[in-house]
This record gives sequence, C-alpha cells and structure tokens, in this order.
Amino acid sequence: MKRLILAFAVAGVAAMPLVAQHQPDPDKKVAGGGTLPSGWKGRADGTATLAGVKVMPMGGGVHFVSGPAGIYYKLADKASGAYEARATFTQMEPAAHPEAYGLIIGGSDLEGAGQKYTYFLIRQDGKYMIKRRSGDTTPTIADWTDNAAIKKADSSGKMSNTLAIDVGKDKVRFLVNGTEVSTADTAKVDTAGIAGLRINHNLNVHVEGFAVKAR
Repeated sequence: MKRLILAFAVAGVAAMPLVAQHQPDPDKKVAGGGTLPSGWKGRADGTATLAGVKVMPMGGGVHFVSGPAGIYYKLADKASGAYEARATFTQMEPAAHPEAYGLIIGGSDLEGAGQKYTYFLIRQDGKYMIKRRSGDTTPTIADWTDNAAIKKADSSGKMSNTLAIDVGKDKVRFLVNGTEVSTADTAKVDTAGIAGLRINHNLNVHVEGFAVKAR
C-alpha cells in the first residue's frame, strides 16, 4: 500500500511541470504605451487598455510591442463588394508561447458591445486560423492548421509573412505569401466594413504595406 501511495505521489509531482506549461502568461508591462499614430484607432481585448501597448510609425510601417491583445484600424479603410486587404507582418523575436497576429476585415461597431469582424491570423509555429467575432462570441471558420506557405522563424527568432484576404462575390480566399491556404463562402463571413490589424498579446511585430484595394 505504501508503494502504491508513493507511486501516485511521484506521478503527481512529475505531471506538475506539464500543467504549468499550459497556463497563460500575463500581459507584459510595456513602457511608453497608450498612444497611436495619427489616424489610427484601437481596442484592447476584454477589460485591458491600450496603455499596455506601444504602437509607433517605423520605416514606412507600423511597429507594435504588445502587452494585451487588440485590434487596430483606420476608419477610412472601409470596403465592400470585391476587394483585397493585405499586409506584411514581421515577428521580430520569438514569443514565450505561439501568439497570433494578422488581418481583420468586415469590421463594424468596433468601439461598441456589438463589435463584428472576421480575422485571419498566423503564429510562430507555422499555423493559421480564421474566426469571426460577434460581440463576445468568436465562432471558428478554420481552426489552427499547419501550412507550408507560412515562413517559420530563422535562427534569431525572426519571421516575415505577407497575409492577404481576397473578397469575391461568392468566395473569400485567405492567402499567405501568395498561396491560398483556405476559402470560405462570402455569405458566411463578415466582409463589408472596416479592415485593419489584430496583434495578440506579448508580441513584437512590425507591419508594412497594409492596404485595402477594390478589385
């Protein structure tokens, strides 16, 4: 009996690090945050504020150092019908966990309780995901999926990928570095509205070439 109890105790101790690995890390405290470049607006997830995010123009693009996750957009970047949204994202250093970033389209009520948008994200382990946000719910269109089109990090932890969402009459195409990784029926996603960016928490990401163009 004593041996049995000891075996369970050892097994419990051995399992503890595995449980700890799956605990979410808290938002980093980012110094100098809370302001956005001219024309940009943002919203942090949940009860967090943009005081924990540093966003600055840099080298013709926009650079993000995040504590909390959030979305960023310009009211002028509004589209409907057939159009394409795209941007190049460079993750400057590895994150403690695979944290995601990418594009949003079809945004509406982005400052209110009924916020809506479709988002297309990648992360450092070479996976992508597509979801919708509707108020407090986030229904999944495509769950985390590996794809060889996503360029993973180099030896320094840096990785760069161009994401695009091509909205057509019947289909929405999601592309990474020019390769289609997924499609969805246009009627089943939010497409008409504001396009922008989503940067999840504890990331150092540079974004260049963000554009929304009719086609």
